[in-house]
Amino acid sequence: MRTAFVDFAQWDFPSWCPLSPNALRFKDPFLLLGLQGTPPEPDGFFRGLSISSSDSPKPVKPPKPEGLGKKSKPGPPQIPQPGPYDNLGGGAWVRNFAHYDVQSILFDLTEAATNRDSIGRKKNITSGASAASQLRPLCQSTPSSPAQGGGGNGGNPDDPEQSLLLDEGDGNDNELLLSCPHFRNETGGEEQVGLGRSQGRRGLWSSLRTPNDAVSVLEEPRESNVQQQGKSNYFIEHADLGAHYYRKYFYMKEHQNFFGMDDRLGPVAISFRRDEKEGSSGAQYNYRVIFRTTEMKTLRGSILEESVPSAARHTTPRGLSPKRLLEFIMPELNLHCLRLASNSPKVRDTLLKLDEQGLNFQRKVGVMYCRAGQSSEEDMYNNESSGPAFEEFLDLLGERVRLKGWEKYRAQLDNKTDSTGTHSLYTRYQDYEIMFHVSTMLPYTANNTQQLLRKRHIGNDIVTIVFQEPGALPFTPKSIRSHFQHVFIIVQVHEPCTDNTYYRVAVTRSKDMPLFGPLFPKGARFPRSPAFRDFLLAKAVNAENAAEKSEKFRSMATRTRQEYLKDLAENYVTTTPIDSSTKFPLLSLGGKRKDKLKGAKGAELHSAGALVWAVMVSEWEAGEHRLPCLLGVSAESVVLIERLTRRVVFNCSCRDVIGWKAVTEAKDGGPCLDIYYERGESVSITVMENQAEDIREIVQRLELITRGCEALEVTPLRDGVGQPGFLMNEEGFVTELQRFCYAESGGLQLWARVVRLCGHSLVHLSPEERTRLLRTAHKIHITVIPPDENGKPRRSVWKRDREREREENSDHTHSEAGGSRERRRRRKEEVTENRRGPLVTAPLLRSDSPGHLEEKVSQLEAMLKKLQDDLQKEKEDKAVLQAEVQSLRQNNQRLQEESQSTVARLIKVTELLCNVNKPC
Repeated sequence: MRTAFVDFAQWDFPSWCPLSPNALRFKDPFLLLGLQGTPPEPDGFFRGLSISSSDSPKPVKPPKPEGLGKKSKPGPPQIPQPGPYDNLGGGAWVRNFAHYDVQSILFDLTEAATNRDSIGRKKNITSGASAASQLRPLCQSTPSSPAQGGGGNGGNPDDPEQSLLLDEGDGNDNELLLSCPHFRNETGGEEQVGLGRSQGRRGLWSSLRTPNDAVSVLEEPRESNVQQQGKSNYFIEHADLGAHYYRKYFYMKEHQNFFGMDDRLGPVAISFRRDEKEGSSGAQYNYRVIFRTTEMKTLRGSILEESVPSAARHTTPRGLSPKRLLEFIMPELNLHCLRLASNSPKVRDTLLKLDEQGLNFQRKVGVMYCRAGQSSEEDMYNNESSGPAFEEFLDLLGERVRLKGWEKYRAQLDNKTDSTGTHSLYTRYQDYEIMFHVSTMLPYTANNTQQLLRKRHIGNDIVTIVFQEPGALPFTPKSIRSHFQHVFIIVQVHEPCTDNTYYRVAVTRSKDMPLFGPLFPKGARFPRSPAFRDFLLAKAVNAENAAEKSEKFRSMATRTRQEYLKDLAENYVTTTPIDSSTKFPLLSLGGKRKDKLKGAKGAELHSAGALVWAVMVSEWEAGEHRLPCLLGVSAESVVLIERLTRRVVFNCSCRDVIGWKAVTEAKDGGPCLDIYYERGESVSITVMENQAEDIREIVQRLELITRGCEALEVTPLRDGVGQPGFLMNEEGFVTELQRFCYAESGGLQLWARVVRLCGHSLVHLSPEERTRLLRTAHKIHITVIPPDENGKPRRSVWKRDREREREENSDHTHSEAGGSRERRRRRKEEVTENRRGPLVTAPLLRSDSPGHLEEKVSQLEAMLKKLQDDLQKEKEDKAVLQAEVQSLRQNNQRLQEESQSTVARLIKVTELLCNVNKPC
């Protein structure tokens, strides 16, 4: 294995990177303790991401393992002195380890050790809606953009109390919603931060994309998540779907668990399983590992046995020992504290509950009713009954159910004595059960302005829908007193109880929550329809998922997790330590033993999970702005995670990757790789000069898991009349190519896909801009993706599947006969397209000049003459065939006559012979 370290001090970072080296040093607890040899990266527990040890500058030699005490643990390799950008996170990883999901890539041993002291420490900080009224005089404030999901605070941002008191809100309000301290408003027009989103080009194609916040599992096909959507057009975001990893691959299967109390990390739990690699013909094995600390992020993934250095392997059929494997994956971990778990059934049940702690498919949502002229909490709670507009809205939202005897999810409502009302509102959305706490359906207490019987339920809901009648005053969370209500979805009705009823929406969320979808345009009007219901339910589900990332709920979940782990480590372990066989000498990477430490070269490239590289990322249309990111490439997905914010900023399916262009020479900006996907969009990644091997590995990985290929650079010269010698349609496919022209001799093929024209991404150019570039560019330079081995154009498989699915769904809106005809017509077009290519051809060079029109008329006349000649030839061939048929018929008639004549002669000869032989 190649072990090395990424020094981000060599990168040309953008000016917005925060914190000076001194500030970072004070944020690093290891540096404060004087431990200069420990890694400063927050998620740098893995070692050896990108730089070959033979190519990179040699770090300070680590102490020899032989010099360690018997009970001491080998320390991690020393690294260069921390630079100003080392604290971005994700310094290095064991390359051979394949991550199961996104949050596994962000797993961080150092962060868990740093945050251990704060776990269980109660913070007396007001949260939720109650924090909105805690504003104090503000000396400095920098409101943040609502699309960023961050809080713009003056003063010290690391002091939660001061951050709370200094926040004034974002200043974003309208007639539905007012700006409020500690909250961030969404009034429409917000956009998710990320790469690969064409500005101003929304519509069908944008709706086909998976939002970055909806990406979770990387090892499994994306269809497994899409199927859960049913007929909904919206994705569930901020859900840790990778939490099913233990249930799917470990639970009720043979595996080993180890628990322990680590001095730095606190209680830890590790699950380990060896299974046969899927699709392998021989005895190839895969090791699955789950590593849990008190932090909510969990390491989930696998490593192929053949990719592990040979010195760590056993010759017995049992394979690697857990100790040696963990030493290879996590050299920083103190394995001496680990003990084998007991065989109690409670162990596996507790681990299952622990891993799926954040997964909850039962949701309760509050619904408050605001009449005209109202805005306060007391006004809404004291509306005894609902009006017709509110009733109409409730009918759209869900179904009324009788609580007494109700056996499904009841959300703490009384289903025996009707003490919480006789009816409630219930619905299902995708995999979720949702029970609404409707204010007018909960018990009303006369002469009690607080209405505690209503507030005890709605006040404990994380998400609340505020329904406003026409004339209602703008809502503000200042009027709400609750530590749990973190998200308010304001729905204002217009023209209620008519055929023209529509709704407007605004959302306000606690400032420590990320932005969540589905997003909507500014000034959007939602007609009363099932589509609006889907939007509202998806918004409510995603709101609660996002709220779980806030400080309050994250700390609550962390304390619960710590208690689970502590109970396992203290009460459900045996006295058997982890395998105490000879240690795998991970640190001895030099000298004579180097060859023995290498695994099978490239074996990890066949892993199903995501392999990780540290890169710098930019979009061609985004200029010089570059982001330090983690590139994860699994057998199903390609993702980019920004290291500073630790959020996915780009994702696409491997089936949507159509090609790439790699430059391994150290030219401008170092080795780089452009990845083309979907309609020809691209992202450009770069690495440092001594990491060119990383680019080669990424290309090898893409060759194994995608249908794409290497892009070609073609520089076609114009002919005598100024034409480039080829035509292409709107998608960029070459539909016509002149024989023996410069373009063909340069490598251009029919049905190749042009992705870049004169340095510009083709998908971002209008037809007029394409024409202008082809006419005025001093030198035409194009980047093309060659067709596949069958000569067919390379398309995005995901786009074709989703468009076909949408067409099939739209067919159901037609009548049966009309729908059948439409389907037959589309199938016929689909067959024609598969045989002959795209039907729509739009030449790049468009001109209204007489010469150009005459040339096109001449071409059409020539085509017509050719068709006429072909028709005449077919007629002549038909005449020849008819003559041959007539000749065959005549020959057949003649043969029949001859055969009859021969038979008659034979009969006469036979009779004569019989007469001669008769006796006289």
